[in-house]
Amino acid sequence: MKTKIEWKRKLSSRKFWLALVGFITPILVMAKIETSTIESVVAIIMSGASLVAYILAEGFVDAKSVENKN
Repeated sequence: MKTKIEWKRKLSSRKFWLALVGFITPILVMAKIETSTIESVVAIIMSGASLVAYILAEGFVDAKSVENKN
């Protein structure tokens, strides 16, 4: 049985983005990447997460607004 992944829900989930940071950060530490670079990577990921969550939330609100007008 194949399960469909709900990408919209996953990409708007804070847990998903924190899990991604939690996965990538130790890899960067093990690769002996400079701390400032690791901080930059984490900041970019979390900024991207905020942007994706905002876009998906606005899309949801817009869709509901159109749905309620009809």
